Amino acid sequence: MDKLSNQTRIILATVLSFLFFITYDYFFIPKPNKLDTNQTQQMQTQKNVSNQAPVINKSDEKVTKASKDGIINSETLVVIKAKRYEAHIDKLGRISKFYLNEEKYKDENGERIQLIDSDLKPYPLELRFEDSLINEEAFLTPYVSDKSQVEVVENGVKINLTQNLKNLKIIKIITFYKDGNYDLEIKLDKPHKYYLTPGFRPNVAVDMYTFHGVLVKEADGTHTPIEDGDVKGTERFIDAKIAAGADKYYTTALYNFEKGFDVIVSVVNKETPLAFIKGSGDLKVHGYIGPKEYRVLYRIDPRLTDVIEYGFFTFISKPLFKLLSWLHGMLGNWGWAIVVMTILIRLVLFPLTYKGMVSMNKLKELTPKIKELQAKYKDDKQKLNMHMMELYKKHGANPMGGCLPILLQIPVFFAIYRVLQNAIELKSAPWILWIDDLSVMDPYFILPIAMGITMFVHQRITPTNITDPMQEKIMKYLPLIFTFFFVTFPAGLTLYWFTNNLFSIAQQYYVNSLFAKKKEEKIAIKKKVKK
Repeated sequence: MDKLSNQTRIILATVLSFLFFITYDYFFIPKPNKLDTNQTQQMQTQKNVSNQAPVINKSDEKVTKASKDGIINSETLVVIKAKRYEAHIDKLGRISKFYLNEEKYKDENGERIQLIDSDLKPYPLELRFEDSLINEEAFLTPYVSDKSQVEVVENGVKINLTQNLKNLKIIKIITFYKDGNYDLEIKLDKPHKYYLTPGFRPNVAVDMYTFHGVLVKEADGTHTPIEDGDVKGTERFIDAKIAAGADKYYTTALYNFEKGFDVIVSVVNKETPLAFIKGSGDLKVHGYIGPKEYRVLYRIDPRLTDVIEYGFFTFISKPLFKLLSWLHGMLGNWGWAIVVMTILIRLVLFPLTYKGMVSMNKLKELTPKIKELQAKYKDDKQKLNMHMMELYKKHGANPMGGCLPILLQIPVFFAIYRVLQNAIELKSAPWILWIDDLSVMDPYFILPIAMGITMFVHQRITPTNITDPMQEKIMKYLPLIFTFFFVTFPAGLTLYWFTNNLFSIAQQYYVNSLFAKKKEEKIAIKKKVKK
């Protein structure tokens, strides 16, 4: 490695960092297994109950037995119908089913997507009391409703659920709205400590590439994502604004941006995080169940768009998605919006890219002289570095100039990567001919192959001063490696990279032609001088 220049080291670091990022996403982020019903009901038991998610304790067994005996089960109590969704509330006052009616959310069999997994309890709006006796009775006593079926109108529709225990009366007043959001008011005739949950995250779109778990927006605006497998014990958040369970595309969330609420996140089966809101008397919160569609969330409340998790580069990803959405509004097609967004980004970054390309061309011209110095001072590293610096200074070349622009563009790529991986707007969104869904892989592998070919072409026309044979081999096989990774990526992401390559080729040809012209001019001047 002593023979490597600073520039080649940075190039290798950049490439290896990118490959590590993709490899880590692809191989090492585990896809959680679907949890068993009995496993999901086993909560951690700790002495300090006030600082953790509650447990049903022994009442689990009695609830299961009662269900088998037909005393109480998940039988539907109320059906709520809207244009975009259909919700069911069971006899325990929980949202036990939530269907999406829109055509683009149907599965491969043409069936409506159901966001509440029957194997993942507790369901949204389940209450658990700190007093184990009240809790046990509550799980054996059905709610009654003032309505059995309702149609959601423009201003919402209200239902009243009542549970009469021996020494406690519980009322849930729920107002459902057309977009999947609702208002919830809980009333107790006497104070008792309890916990309300938005339920488990949806289990529809769980993959190795994107966030799935619990997301909490804290009082200071900090977004805390807790992925499946990351929570070790119990975590508490004071005056939080949002508590949501989410997979790649869908969420079930509770929120209160005015007053906030205390959130407790516990773990189920040592793997899956589960959020609860702590209450002791009357409580008012808002909720949402449905796709993480930016336009819909923004219409409900702009702050609710925070349930869309972009990761570390959210501060770049959010503006990029807004740009993409605006372009879609102009062009009417998400695929062409991706193409135009890519070109716009490359134009903005062109001054930076241009400097890097110019620097690479200058270094290429110096490659023969660099090889001479390396051969002459191969046993004296100090002298080699000194003469190399003199050479760079004499010819106005910057060994870092070709690498820094690449490094500065990496955050932009990662931000776009997250946008195109998480945007549910791309689901069932067609582009041209064979691409009828930009959220899934290209069925005929045309885009990944085209991306690999354009990457190879760009590599061939890009000047380099790499002199080490091993480095040359690594760079030579990069297009093939990238093609392999991109085969399973969503078509929208591959389209971005393919367009990016095409624009890079055009820019490189332009810079190369400028240098070729300057070289010809120098040769012409020398000929004149000789004459």
